[in-house]
Amino acid sequence: MKQNVTIRLDRETVRKVKILAARRETSISGLIAEQIDVLVGRDDAYEAAKRRAFDLLDHGFHLGGRHGGNRASLHER
Repeated sequence: MKQNVTIRLDRETVRKVKILAARRETSISGLIAEQIDVLVGRDDAYEAAKRRAFDLLDHGFHLGGRHGGNRASLHER
């Protein structure tokens, strides 16, 4: 379901956005809705990437080496 939103812009911005929308063969509303969708999508992607990164940090990385014993045996002199 779509919902209307009211915004306030100065006259010069409205003039410029009318021209931009006409060049792209869309309406001001369509232009703004598209940009908001892009912004929300980027934010969602960022949050998902951040969650994956924290997951990797929580589980650590296996770098291929072997752990050979306990701390005491590693530090025997």
